[in-house]
Amino acid sequence: MMRIGLFLLTNLAVILIASVSLSLLGVNSYLTANGLDLTSLMIFCLVFGMVGSFVSLFMSKWMAKRSTGTQIIAQPRNAQEKWLVDTVAELADKAGIGMPEVGIFPSDAPNAFATGWNRNNALVAVSSGMLQRFKPEEVRAVMAHEVGHVANGDMVTLALIQGVVNAFVMFMARIVGYAVDSFLRRGDNSGGVGFGFYIATFVAEIIFGILASTIVAWFSRRREYRADEAGARLGSQAGMISALQRLKMESQRQPEDLGGQLTAFGIASDTKQSLMALFASHPPLDDRIDALRKLN
Repeated sequence: MMRIGLFLLTNLAVILIASVSLSLLGVNSYLTANGLDLTSLMIFCLVFGMVGSFVSLFMSKWMAKRSTGTQIIAQPRNAQEKWLVDTVAELADKAGIGMPEVGIFPSDAPNAFATGWNRNNALVAVSSGMLQRFKPEEVRAVMAHEVGHVANGDMVTLALIQGVVNAFVMFMARIVGYAVDSFLRRGDNSGGVGFGFYIATFVAEIIFGILASTIVAWFSRRREYRADEAGARLGSQAGMISALQRLKMESQRQPEDLGGQLTAFGIASDTKQSLMALFASHPPLDDRIDALRKLN
């Protein structure tokens, strides 16, 4: 229920902000009596594509806390929490970013994530399961990986890429929709568009969206390699390799009901297999380990 509410809230925010932006830009309907107004269509798609991506980015910390149940460590309550906060502070200082919020979320699956639009006001969080079962040097390496994401500006970069991809998908889908509708209504001089436009646009958005997601996934995989390098540099190369090896062992031992939770840090099995590798946001763990071993 919480996730549905957050999804609806995000979409309402997107519609409101995009509508106001289009009104301020003086953009009217891209469908005219003479056909598609490509300039208006392009502006419409760019506004909705970019607004949707950046609203999600700006709300990411708030949404992550509520969707994962992350508890922010405002004041450490025990030695483990103090160690975690001190470790992140040291890594953030080494990376040249502001101190992120540090949190722990309840999950037996070993996982961690970083989010936030501002590299000097981000959030890094780790699961209770990872804290319980991983060695301190491995947890430190994972935290260094997440701090690396923040320092590299990965959240903003991927939001920009996603926004451009969203705009492209919307633009091309409406051109295809209009072409299909024109073909189906050839000889009809009543003007406007028919149901064919909306149906074809909907189908085209799904197809183009699936294809475009491979582009976003490719960029995401490249950013993961960079974050691993940052983890090795800020923490230690041995610790980062050890953390990934333990993640691999954990993913092979985890029961099926935890499989869907092993995603934020890219814990997945056999992502090389089949076409699904094209849609994976994280490279296979073996490839990440090999890349780390080749670092000087």
